Amino acid sequence: MKIKVLVVLVGIGVLLAARPVVAHHSFVAEFDANKPVKLTGAVTKFEWTNPHAWIYIDAKDETGQVANWGFELAGASGLMRSGWNRFSLKAGDVVTIEGTRAKNGSNNANAQTVIVASTGQKLFAGANQGQ
Repeated sequence: MKIKVLVVLVGIGVLLAARPVVAHHSFVAEFDANKPVKLTGAVTKFEWTNPHAWIYIDAKDETGQVANWGFELAGASGLMRSGWNRFSLKAGDVVTIEGTRAKNGSNNANAQTVIVASTGQKLFAGANQGQ
């Protein structure tokens, strides 16, 4: 009887541990590696969140119109290992971001590198391409 209880408890533990993994999305489900994007614009918002941080910038699109773009980054802990912190960017900072566009054609992308215009600092965004 003790063995059955132990097996059930271990099974429940495995299911609970797997839950966060299932919640994470795949890069290829949302982004198209064949659609690179490089935009320069002013930061409107920087969200230091998990599972992914986000940078929002106002930049000109292909038509020359200013549009707000959202760039997904790695999570906060991964960004910290790459030299980022919650104060790395602030509203008004001009940045150039290279990444991969969203498959759905929205103004969203997965960032790969971020260059801060005022310092020339190049920050790696921890893009999860290919996952």
